[in-house]
Amino acid sequence: MLQEKTYEVSLKTTISGKISDYVMFTKFRLASLVVFSSGIGYLIASTSPIDWYKFWWLILGGFLVIASSGGFNQILERDTDQLMSRTANRPLPQNRMSLTEAYLVASLLGIIGIALLWIKTNPLCGVLSGISWLLYAFVYTPLKQKTPWAVFVGAIPGAMSPMLGYIAAGAGDKIEFYAWLLFSVQFIWQFPHFWAIAWVADDDYKKAGFHLLPSAGGRDKTSAFMVLVFTFFLVPFGMLSGFFGMNGTISGIVIITCGMAFAYQAYKLYNECTVKAAKRLMFGSFIYLPIVQLAILFGKN
Repeated sequence: MLQEKTYEVSLKTTISGKISDYVMFTKFRLASLVVFSSGIGYLIASTSPIDWYKFWWLILGGFLVIASSGGFNQILERDTDQLMSRTANRPLPQNRMSLTEAYLVASLLGIIGIALLWIKTNPLCGVLSGISWLLYAFVYTPLKQKTPWAVFVGAIPGAMSPMLGYIAAGAGDKIEFYAWLLFSVQFIWQFPHFWAIAWVADDDYKKAGFHLLPSAGGRDKTSAFMVLVFTFFLVPFGMLSGFFGMNGTISGIVIITCGMAFAYQAYKLYNECTVKAAKRLMFGSFIYLPIVQLAILFGKN
């Protein structure tokens, strides 16, 4: 009896540990946040009645593609991950997952995800998700050790999600203007968002040979100025949706207010050049994007 209980506890621990490793390997929280943008893009483009059947296929397919990208990112960075405190406990650096298993899981997730988007939404959505997957996993990831401008490459797949959602809601024979508007806001947002993270984690990144802040000096005024410039760009870019009739006045006011508040946080970083100010900007970036996208959704014309 004691042996059976011991076996059950061991089995539960093993299963729990494996699930935890897969959550970490697929960057579950990040994938969920990105898929949220896809869902918002879909709902913005949808007219009544909403096709919820297609919506949930979009969410599932999109999540699998993003999870696959995160998996390949960890496969390619397994040696550098073990050098950084924030990533050292991932399953590959700790040998809790074999390289063969990692390749198999990441490949299956990517293939199934792209296929689902192609079949269950439309072919254009499937093609663009495949391009996004390739850019993130096999262009952006290896570039991170070579140049800080890898962020520009990473911003493309990072901004694709609302566009894919918008495309999924339509016939999928072209990329509409409003889809580009959603893409442009999220594209510009990527820079202050990622650079704020890079500022906070700069010491850790340097251990692995990553220099991801825009200035060679790292945490300096030049980097802070670049963050400030891109954050200020978000104010007029955020206004474009209202200017072109995508949403109404109230939502436009919300978007402008969020943009100005976000820009003020960037100004504080420029003025102080501290990790504390970068953390405030980082958390501000997590708040800014969903509020703006929800404002467009609930205020759409």
